[in-house]
Formats: sequence, C-alpha cells, structure tokens
Amino acid sequence: MAESITVARPYTKAAFETALAQGDLGSWSEFLNLAATVVAEPSLAHVLDNPELTATQKAQLVIDVVHTSHPLSQQAQNFVNLLAENKRLSLLPDVSALYETLKANQEQSVDVSIVSAFELGNEQQDKLTQALNAMLSREINITSTADASLIGGVIVYAGDLVIDGSVKGKLSKLAEAVNA
Repeated sequence: MAESITVARPYTKAAFETALAQGDLGSWSEFLNLAATVVAEPSLAHVLDNPELTATQKAQLVIDVVHTSHPLSQQAQNFVNLLAENKRLSLLPDVSALYETLKANQEQSVDVSIVSAFELGNEQQDKLTQALNAMLSREINITSTADASLIGGVIVYAGDLVIDGSVKGKLSKLAEAVNA
C-alpha cells in the first residue's frame, strides 16, 4: 500500500495542479472520487485486468462509466488515458485520497467525524466546531454519529488526529494502568 501511494503522488500532484490552474478543485474531486469507485468495483476491476484490452479501451471504459454520472473535461479524460497507458488505473483510489488531502490543505479545511454517546445538539456541535477551529486553525466540517457503547463523552477524528474523550476510553486506560 505504501508503495502504491508513493507511485500515486506524482499523478495526484499533476491532477491537483491542473484543477488548481482551472479553478475547479471541486469538479476534479468529484471526478476522481467517481473514477476511484469505478476501478474499485470488483466486476469492472476484473474487466480492467483483462490483458486482451488495450490501454485505450480500458481508459474509454472508465471514461464512459464516469461520464454517465459526471461530465468529464478533456483534461480529465487525458488524465485517465495517461493512467491507462502507464498501467496505473488501479491507483485511482490512492490518487483520489491524496487529492482530497491536498484540496483540504488548499481550502484550509478539515473533515471532522465526532462519535458521541448521545446525539449532539446544535449548541454542542457549535461549541465543538469553535474549539476545533481554534485548535486546528482550519475550517471545520463536522459529521456526528451516536454510539451508546461510549457511555459518555466523545471521540473526535480529524485526519490522523484522534481525541478520545469518552468514558469507555478513559475506563480502558484505567484498566491498562491497573493491570500494568
């Protein structure tokens, strides 16, 4: 996996720079996400692995499937053709994930997932948003879910940052300390 991410980086950089130059980060994000979904689909992945298909045929298949949901610019089609020619279509999920990171950095935003013991009210979400905004110095996009097994508190996921403020997490740490 680390190797595929390493190989995906220059493609991601090229896609990001193209999208940035066009002022179209959102459309490229949608395109890459759809293309990644297409190549990850088992039935299509099996077809794309067929050695009898040319790179052009494989690229056209991806372009046609993505185009049914999202119109593709000529640059996006060229990008798919380049990946196909270099036998790198399977990198699209990595390219998409890396692209989203670059896009979030450019837009100074971060997607935050909050898992709480109970549904959060608007006031609680606003307070968490303000606190995380100050802590991370970024625009915060929150999605929250409830998980009663936490007993109380919240767990915050922001990129690779995890803040476990749940009662369940604190009890687990206490159990580890007692057993050590």
